[in-house]
Amino acid sequence: MKRSRSEIKELVSSYSKSELAEMVIAMASRKEYYDFLSVHFFDKQEGEVELYNKAIEDIDKLWVKRYKGFSEQIRLANMIGACNKRVSEFAKISKNKKLEADLLVYILDDLFKHYQGLLGTCFTPFDTKVASTVRRVITLMKKLHPDYHIEYEEKVNSYLDVIHRKSDHLDTVYNMPKSI
Repeated sequence: MKRSRSEIKELVSSYSKSELAEMVIAMASRKEYYDFLSVHFFDKQEGEVELYNKAIEDIDKLWVKRYKGFSEQIRLANMIGACNKRVSEFAKISKNKKLEADLLVYILDDLFKHYQGLLGTCFTPFDTKVASTVRRVITLMKKLHPDYHIEYEEKVNSYLDVIHRKSDHLDTVYNMPKSI
């Protein structure tokens, strides 16, 4: 149930300071609310960096987790989906597009470093997940200040080169730009 800001302000002002403190404590006991409060209220300077570092740790844990699938490509596609979900959770709390792009590039760097040879096989979910992650980075780059484009341009162009060479038979890859 969505309420306007004025309704919420009126509702909050009807509570005493101690009741509001109890509400905040109750909310902070849940992880997702604590992360939000940490980034936006408790520790504005370092909260976002801590959340980013926690996301990196979680992504590293997702890399070693075992996923279902009868081939390595399908297991990797499931892993990429889990990593992208974790990045989306980070983005929902942080709203920092640069850090979100950094997380996606972190995932893609590992994928292209270790599993580049698995692209272009008959197991297309892997290729599609990689392509959609690259597309997500390109979309984020458009939202960032042009100074940041220099930081990502070379890596993203190398990703695009590899997926076009190996998986150009897929429409999702074929419709992507050759370079940015």
